[in-house]
Amino acid sequence: MSKSFYGHGKLLLTGEYFVLDGAEALAVPTKLGQLLKVEKTSQSDILDWKSYNEDGTLWLSGKFQISDFEILNEQPNEALLFLQKILKATRSLNPNYLKKENGLQVEMQLEFPRNWGLGSSSTLLHCLSEWANVDAFELLKMTFGGSGYDLACAGTDSAILYKIENEKPIWKTCTYQPPFSDRLFFIHLNQKQNSREGIQQYRKVSKNIESLLPEVSMLTHEFLNNPSIFDLNHVIREHEQLVSSTIKQPRAKDLFFKNFEGEIKSLGAWGGDFVMATNPFDKKEELISYFKEKGFETVLTFEEMIF
Repeated sequence: MSKSFYGHGKLLLTGEYFVLDGAEALAVPTKLGQLLKVEKTSQSDILDWKSYNEDGTLWLSGKFQISDFEILNEQPNEALLFLQKILKATRSLNPNYLKKENGLQVEMQLEFPRNWGLGSSSTLLHCLSEWANVDAFELLKMTFGGSGYDLACAGTDSAILYKIENEKPIWKTCTYQPPFSDRLFFIHLNQKQNSREGIQQYRKVSKNIESLLPEVSMLTHEFLNNPSIFDLNHVIREHEQLVSSTIKQPRAKDLFFKNFEGEIKSLGAWGGDFVMATNPFDKKEELISYFKEKGFETVLTFEEMIF
């Protein structure tokens, strides 16, 4: 008898960093996510864990004692040690988690490359919390930390407006399918950005955050309700300049795409992962060619990316 659990990947379209302090942010689930599959085995007190990349290659393999989640591998790597921490945290939230199981095999299958930053961690936590019947946000606090918008995206089928109020996550679903969605593209910057490091930097340099939160929330709603691509470009410029001046980092457009006639919006922690581009050309082939000539091979359409 097998069980399976699925979580969507995520993109944070607005409110990056500020969402940690109570600003309202717009986030969307992606078409690609991660699947967790559990099957019983005849091995006694063994949890056999395997995690696979999107191309089917194995990237993490480990065996744990189900009774106490001790690692049976001789030289566990950092990823396996952190997985152990997550499993122990899960059991602390639900002491009965797997207590009546003998042998189990878990397979996790990613649908996107791990360096894309779409949420290999958040989809893992979502699937585990569904399996163990625990609060995913409590599990997040005990492990990775962060605002939790990615967990909300993992379990939803539509865009969300997300904020933290009194240290609790609050979100509501909404529709983000602008009439000009065929002119929105997502470009991978060829490097993985560590969100925790980005948050630490934000905490170091940011000042007077409280006074900026209403403006960020307003920009989120303007981004969501734009009647035209031209209005969206204006909102993107305002949002990017606000974040740039707060975290003391240059915009992605200034770093990589100064001569680009459309706009570039960073998504999530700055410095890596995906950006969103508004297409100023007549055809999408011209936009794809522009980015590929600059060395950015991964260019996805709105339809390909957003669930």
